[in-house]
Amino acid sequence: MKRKLFSTLLCAFALLLLMGAGVEQDSAAAAIVIEEESASADGSAQVLETGIQTGIEAQDTEEISADEIYLEAINSDGTQTSVTAEPAVALDHTLLVNGQPVPADMGKTVEQGTTYVALAAMAQTLDPSVTITWDGGSSTAAVQSAVLDLTAKVGQQYLVANGRYLYVPEGVRMEAGRVVVPLKELVKAFDAKLSWDPADGTTSITTGSGGIASGDSFYNQDDLFWLSRVVYAESGNQSLDGKIAVANVVLNRVKSPIFPNTIEGVLAQKNQFPTYGSGSLAKRTPNEGSIIAAKLAMDGAVVEEAAGALYFDSASNSWASRNKTHITTIGGHKFYG
Repeated sequence: MKRKLFSTLLCAFALLLLMGAGVEQDSAAAAIVIEEESASADGSAQVLETGIQTGIEAQDTEEISADEIYLEAINSDGTQTSVTAEPAVALDHTLLVNGQPVPADMGKTVEQGTTYVALAAMAQTLDPSVTITWDGGSSTAAVQSAVLDLTAKVGQQYLVANGRYLYVPEGVRMEAGRVVVPLKELVKAFDAKLSWDPADGTTSITTGSGGIASGDSFYNQDDLFWLSRVVYAESGNQSLDGKIAVANVVLNRVKSPIFPNTIEGVLAQKNQFPTYGSGSLAKRTPNEGSIIAAKLAMDGAVVEEAAGALYFDSASNSWASRNKTHITTIGGHKFYG
């Protein structure tokens, strides 16, 4: 009885709204109904019903789920419109983009200090204008925008972004049907900045131009020429990590005050790389893997097991083995600090 009386009063109120002065004929009339029923005798909780209606009884509470709100109104032509509001999106307040928390559904995980995210979800958060495609034949995801051309092949140890090679030591992954990559490398591809606040564990991203500088403009061609050739000459038959580690040794020497400060200068040192002095190194044609390894190293890739190494060899009784500290062995090479 109470509901029928309330509904009748509601109909009358809606009619007054439609007929009242100052209401345009084509305006939709609506009344907001919030009905709160008292707890039943058996102690059940109170029920809150919410609807936007005109001249109709509110939806039964049983039909309204915890995360949905039904909106109903009478249009100017007399038809009824009903929509359902989207449920609130859960947010991850430990990962911010331009100061705002990202949606929680980013597939974020942290393994041995490296944060991984779902490629598509994070890419669209960094730049909503990107298009993402999937080639099932090659297991490759592509992310494209006006300023970025990025590919990520499942199992491959790098991303390719605008001709740049960005290291993914554990390889691009497929998890629960989603391509997963390290957040650090994805942020770099988008020319964004990444920071971490140890006080509250918050990771913050500040967007930039949307696309990393191209490989043509980033890689010094003379350095790439020599580095790719020495990688090929010394480790052309080794794994990608073995090739990168050799490139790391050359670049570590460039940074060290006890060696020349250019790649060619390091190679030209007496008794270090004899193929350079003989002229045969310049005549080598590096394979694709050696070129990729050189680019990866020039873009900051470091094989952690051999980090800091200044020497490598494959001999059992070399000068380095007698005088330097052995760090690790990768493939056919031993690395020394």
